[in-house]
Amino acid sequence: MAEETAQRSGAELLIEALKMNDLTKMYGVVGIPVTDFARLAQLRGMKYYGFRREDAAVDAAAAEGFLTGNPGVGLTISAPGFLNGLTALAQATKNCFPLIMISGSSERHVIDLDRGDYEGLDQYNVAKPFCKAAYRVDRAQDVGLAVARAVRTALSGRPGGVYLDVPASTLSDVVADGGDQTLFEVVDPAPVQLPSPAAIDRAVDLLKGAKHPLVIIGKGAAYGRAEAEVKDFIDQTKFPFLPMSMAKGLLPDDHPSSVAARSLSLKEADVVVLLGARLNWLLSNGEAPHFSPDAKFIQVDIDASEFDSNRQIHAPLRGDLKAVVAALGVATKAAGIVADQAWLDLLGAKVQENKDKMAARLATKRQPLGYYGALIPLMKLFKDHPDTYLVSEGANTLDIGRNLIDLYLPRHRLDTGTWGVMGVGLGYAIGAAVAMQKKEQAVQYYLDNKDHMTMNEISKNLGIGASTLHKWIKLFTETGEFGRGSGNFASDKDKEIARLKRQLRDAEGAIEVLKKSIGILSK
Repeated sequence: MAEETAQRSGAELLIEALKMNDLTKMYGVVGIPVTDFARLAQLRGMKYYGFRREDAAVDAAAAEGFLTGNPGVGLTISAPGFLNGLTALAQATKNCFPLIMISGSSERHVIDLDRGDYEGLDQYNVAKPFCKAAYRVDRAQDVGLAVARAVRTALSGRPGGVYLDVPASTLSDVVADGGDQTLFEVVDPAPVQLPSPAAIDRAVDLLKGAKHPLVIIGKGAAYGRAEAEVKDFIDQTKFPFLPMSMAKGLLPDDHPSSVAARSLSLKEADVVVLLGARLNWLLSNGEAPHFSPDAKFIQVDIDASEFDSNRQIHAPLRGDLKAVVAALGVATKAAGIVADQAWLDLLGAKVQENKDKMAARLATKRQPLGYYGALIPLMKLFKDHPDTYLVSEGANTLDIGRNLIDLYLPRHRLDTGTWGVMGVGLGYAIGAAVAMQKKEQAVQYYLDNKDHMTMNEISKNLGIGASTLHKWIKLFTETGEFGRGSGNFASDKDKEIARLKRQLRDAEGAIEVLKKSIGILSK
């Protein structure tokens, strides 16, 4: 009897290709032609999170991409659903968040002749200008290649959004035999890039002559997980630093070199070091009078086209921020470069003046309640619970909250980003909750089972790749970003005592926040 041919549909292959590359969750809105695909994905072990609008769903996927360093996956229907998700795809690309948006689409022979299909739109060509790359998958046997290209494109170089156009016929198409052989896991999707020694020397020479050096840390440093390298560089040189909003917490806001004197430091700096920050509108395009017209710039960026986009960059350093800052730290240490104390004293006096002014504002009783009073409970909440994630939008809430609410851990703030887009709160909050909960649960499971299970067995049970699990465990051990697991306790009794203490502390914190809120509202 002849062996039966192993047939695999395009939908099955798409699911397996995503899972093979550690993409195990989707955020979306289902309908024709992706309803059955989403159902099958759930049956095959993927998690699907349904939304009422596609923009929020794709925002959630983008947030996951930023927080985990692995592309988030958004799913939409064709035409109107695709267009709703397109705005979130575009802003993820501007924010440099790795993202893959998958949309069902119409048949090409109908669209290309403009014959009038149900929700018919040439989505592939519409998407191209608004994302890092767009790919259309016309054959089921090409699904594995398409996912691999999407993963590598989303992660390599400057991260961004990728659009995958999947016609209904591709999802239902069948590969008669060997379909699984077309699927593969991407190897090293974002190879490390390093600047030349000459580029490092050029930057060091500038820093040697700096009287008023200033470091500006952008969200690129947060995404690049460069907190250890940046801390070593700052602690060694004593350079004052300003974090951009989504870089808050990369170094704690109460770090002695954190300078809450933005206007003075920008205006007086003679050498500015940009670490994953762009001289766009958020930094007044680097123009005077906000910056000194004589200031010189050192910029670290993965994309060389960013250099000289607004001001001359006197020492461009192209490469992965984590590796570049490590090399820069070694070179500045060898050169014995340390910030001048007179510069630090000048900034320190202004910082204290600003703190005194803010304390006076916070102490002023207002009727009705103003922004400052409303944010007082949140200030305490984040101080007592630094592992809390903050999602912020709205002009005054965004700006005042950035100044008032100190953060102490990296990648714990998400906001309107490079475009200043309002309405991202719902998607970002859900994406952060889902993505980080999985990381915490995975690390907890590892700590609970590491003594009697191998890494491969644990990752298989969790439905994630061993390399991803290893990365999360490394992050936990290096930064303490997650809560302690039972593997850290000598006995189940100690574990339970710790759990009860955390529960009591959380309850006390919640009561204290409630008291503060009631007190403010009653004044």
